Amino acid sequence: MPGNHAIQARHFSQEDLLSAGCLDIAMAMDAAEEAMKLYASGDVLFPEKIVQIFNDETQERINCLPATFRSKKVCGVKWVSVFPPNPVAYGLQNLSAVIILSEIVNGFPIAFMEGTLCSNMRVGAMGGLAARHLARKDSESIGFIGAGEQAKMHLIAMKTVLPSLRECRVGAKTEEEEAQFVDEMTPIFPDMDVKGAGTSLERATDGADIIVTATSAQAPLLKAEWMKPGAFYSHVGGWEDEYAVAAQCDKLVCDDWDTVKHRTQTLSRMYKDGALTDDDIHGNLIDILSGEKPGRERDDERIYFNAVGLAFTDIGIAHAMYERAVAAGVGQPLPIQDKMIFEHPELKDWVRL
Repeated sequence: MPGNHAIQARHFSQEDLLSAGCLDIAMAMDAAEEAMKLYASGDVLFPEKIVQIFNDETQERINCLPATFRSKKVCGVKWVSVFPPNPVAYGLQNLSAVIILSEIVNGFPIAFMEGTLCSNMRVGAMGGLAARHLARKDSESIGFIGAGEQAKMHLIAMKTVLPSLRECRVGAKTEEEEAQFVDEMTPIFPDMDVKGAGTSLERATDGADIIVTATSAQAPLLKAEWMKPGAFYSHVGGWEDEYAVAAQCDKLVCDDWDTVKHRTQTLSRMYKDGALTDDDIHGNLIDILSGEKPGRERDDERIYFNAVGLAFTDIGIAHAMYERAVAAGVGQPLPIQDKMIFEHPELKDWVRL
């Protein structure tokens, strides 16, 4: 088999991606919306994810999530670890990820990327896309339960689609976490009043136009009475709100209800407990984006959005980030091989018999 058998991909660190301008929620939302429309058209291969849970109690796990876009001729996989005890036990982040992209003409890898940035951007992008169609356009206040990276990314996404936002309240387990959120987000949004709630979840969310819960907790943290008429709620984690929150909402929208109802979200628990049926779900986000189902129809509607996470949107966003990073000239060469195995003249010295 004569010819050039070198295979070379490119490595992109988080800093490479950031310096290339990949922290662009508008780009991520466009890529996620395109990915959902391509999936609806049958363009996307999306196998079941592989989940390896190492501790059932703490849900420490590593997941493998593949997807392929036929029209883009790219296949990708996200390898993501979620270790909830990390922040308290070790002072470390609880989520880390890498993404591998391959072209599907010859099947060779083209990129090895830091994936935590993309994963967190996808969470924010889905919330932002939903808010664009489901939140009041004149929303001025946003309240958070949770102060981690996914909450921060959600604030960027919400402010992108709702520039009218002027007040942000954040409630977390400690005032130190709230202070860090305020210190990091205030320089990004100098026109917003970003403040901690003194660990009071009620003070953070009561009467807010937008509510976001982004925690690793498994408890009904958000109370129904804190969600006013006309509010939009983006539910990010697992079990974060009492059943009455969803029960009082006029519309329940998911990224994919068939996926959500088999997980551990509040809506999933309600479904398993018989407190919710398929008919109670207004639709999936793609139904809203395509115009098949209406978004917000009245100012006083309470609307609930639950995104469990669809890995093909991660791969769509990762591919957009890859193209931008390549155009910016960042990243480092990542040699995979120079020759095929038996083409190496030194092989006689390297083989172990």
